[in-house]
Amino acid sequence: MQYAQKFTADNCIFLQKIVKYNKRNRKNSAEKGDEMYSKDDIVMYTSQGVCKITDITTKEIGGKSIEYYVLKPIYSDTALVYIPIANETLTGKMRRVLSKEEILTLIHSIEKEDQPWIENEHIRKEKYKEILSCGDRHGLISMIKALYVHRKYLNEHGKKMHVVDERFFKEAEKILYEEFAFVLNIKLEEVLPFIKDRLGIED
Repeated sequence: MQYAQKFTADNCIFLQKIVKYNKRNRKNSAEKGDEMYSKDDIVMYTSQGVCKITDITTKEIGGKSIEYYVLKPIYSDTALVYIPIANETLTGKMRRVLSKEEILTLIHSIEKEDQPWIENEHIRKEKYKEILSCGDRHGLISMIKALYVHRKYLNEHGKKMHVVDERFFKEAEKILYEEFAFVLNIKLEEVLPFIKDRLGIED
């Protein structure tokens, strides 16, 4: 398969799929902004990854009482994250973690999907930034697959992947792998081999 391809109609179809997934995700996020969480719930929160709601507290700020979700990232020593419950933009970025069945379905859904490389660097950068921002799981796993296959192709030809693409790859890995590791009860370093095995991707 040729991966160093031109920005063709196939790439356009791929981008259209991403846009549709992201629009659907933003709609779902807006709806989830109204969802109430409880103490000890496990949620995903954008770049912070998997978090536990350790408390729901009220703080007096500017003479107003503001209620917050207090999030503690599970896979890092990052300080506690305070999310104002009334802020729908921020609470809309909180999502309940997937079930094991949902994860397996997600992996299976892209098993036979081609992930054409987006040759245009500017378009690729903007689309990947959008996927990372909204945290759409299908977009993330599709992005990881495309980047992994492209990096493999480059390595086979004695080349290295662009620094920006490597950064995108690492950020997507962090968001998705933490959730998969937590739900599947495996180590973070075991997530990629698990996905590759399910997708039939060889080293």
